[in-house]
Amino acid sequence: MTALPSLIALFASAAAACLPFVAHAADDDARIRGIVDAAMRPVIQQYDVPGMAVAVIVGGRPHFFSYGVASRQDHTPVSENTLFELGSVSKTFTATLALYAQETGKLSLGDHPGRFMPALAGYPVDKASLLELGTYSAGGLPLQFPDAVSDDAQMIDYFRQWQPDAEPGVQRRYSNPSIGLLGHVIAIALKSNFADAVETRLFPALGLNQSYVRVPQGEMARYAWGYDKTNKAIRVNPGMFDAEAYGIKSTAADMARFVQANIDPAKLEGPMRRAVEGSHTGYFRIGDMVQGLGWEQYPYPVSLQRLQAGNSPEVSMKPNAAVKLTPPRKPSGATLFNKTGATNGFGAYVAFVPEERIGIVMLANRNFPIPARINAAHAILSRLAPDTKQR
Repeated sequence: MTALPSLIALFASAAAACLPFVAHAADDDARIRGIVDAAMRPVIQQYDVPGMAVAVIVGGRPHFFSYGVASRQDHTPVSENTLFELGSVSKTFTATLALYAQETGKLSLGDHPGRFMPALAGYPVDKASLLELGTYSAGGLPLQFPDAVSDDAQMIDYFRQWQPDAEPGVQRRYSNPSIGLLGHVIAIALKSNFADAVETRLFPALGLNQSYVRVPQGEMARYAWGYDKTNKAIRVNPGMFDAEAYGIKSTAADMARFVQANIDPAKLEGPMRRAVEGSHTGYFRIGDMVQGLGWEQYPYPVSLQRLQAGNSPEVSMKPNAAVKLTPPRKPSGATLFNKTGATNGFGAYVAFVPEERIGIVMLANRNFPIPARINAAHAILSRLAPDTKQR
């Protein structure tokens, strides 16, 4: 009978020993919430953002913060499990899948599209490598397809008629048709369609179970409504290469896992680990930004001015001279990776610094201005790594 008091005393002692750690974790959570609230609440108010899910990664550990509603009609609250449209953040998955296909021997980034699409062999677009398609340096492909391009036959005809403004590898012009063609080739190389390849190969290998190209009917209740400039509830429309360029829907919880995988790829299986690591390689320098496959890079710490310049319309909407990095380079020091994304009703931003083990995911059901996203994210990341000095 004397054992029971002894066990009680033992458990009480263990619980008391844990209290400082629990208190410290609670204090840390409160501190991070204060940082995120201070940056995000003014943005949400200024731009009338209906709802937003934010994940910040600190020390490799995610913290989630939710604001507003996923639908103004039924007042569904946002959570870390709400599905948002990623817009062009989807391109980081296309890039990762390309590298995975290369790691598994299905293609080489040095290949040309004509190897997989004989209908394009010998045309100017076939001078570009898959790498140049994925880094928007094929020679001047535009931001969007013309409205008349709506099926595969019209897509092939468009690429046959396209005339470049520059030789491949000389100019960067941000382009959905460019990286979309890469995605189309990946699917052919994998003997799949693109959506199937992403949903059945890429997402499971990354441990993502709340991400979709095609949202299943059973998950539609978690799919937020986006809101356009007139506050009309909308979702993304089908378009040529939509899945490859801007079509993924995901949650803050899954995107935090994706950021964690990029911060510490060692936890992934071999080919996927090497694919994620490969997505951190830089291929071209465009001003102060280095263009990789999917991700865009900056030495860290990075000033707000420099980060804004790399995400400005001058870079995203206009041709820019591209300086090829020979050989391609892995970052030599602390580096910030980032990508913006938007559809007509949604806005997203993702950034992370592997060496600092910090990152941010910002998902909103309004396409609010990119400078506001950059300002808020930079303020949060700067306070999460307070010992760094801005360059």
